[in-house]
Amino acid sequence: MSNNDRRPVGRSLGRERALQALYQVDLAGADQLEALRAAWGSGEDRPDAKAVEFSEELVRGVAEHRESLDASIERYSHRWRIDRMSRIDRNILRLATYELTHCPDLPPRVVLNEAIELAKRFGSEESSAFINGILDRVAAEAARARTEKPGDAQADGE
Repeated sequence: MSNNDRRPVGRSLGRERALQALYQVDLAGADQLEALRAAWGSGEDRPDAKAVEFSEELVRGVAEHRESLDASIERYSHRWRIDRMSRIDRNILRLATYELTHCPDLPPRVVLNEAIELAKRFGSEESSAFINGILDRVAAEAARARTEKPGDAQADGE
């Protein structure tokens, strides 16, 4: 396999499959888990169980928090409504925003880099810059929220 033929593995593959499922849900109103099963059925002989589990967590999380994710994205998109964005861009943004705000074990820089790679692979020429600009601001907000929470937890007696 040449360097140009590298295929994603592990969490990267899980993100890619989650994006494919979210795109299908957005496009055709497909059931999210059926769309995810179809995405995994597209060429992988025996997918890594951890990658499948990660993709399921992402798809469920985006579905559960979609309204608040969309509100965060719109807040930082400089007058771009979520419904005016390309399906690929908005689903990459939803996926990464979910990871940044609900998956504290994932390093923000990794999430940003993975989102940009997805944008380069599946989006338009402008997608990676557009996505990077919004996610930088989402990541900063998520970092502020994380630093505020430890004090809140102590106040609650934890």
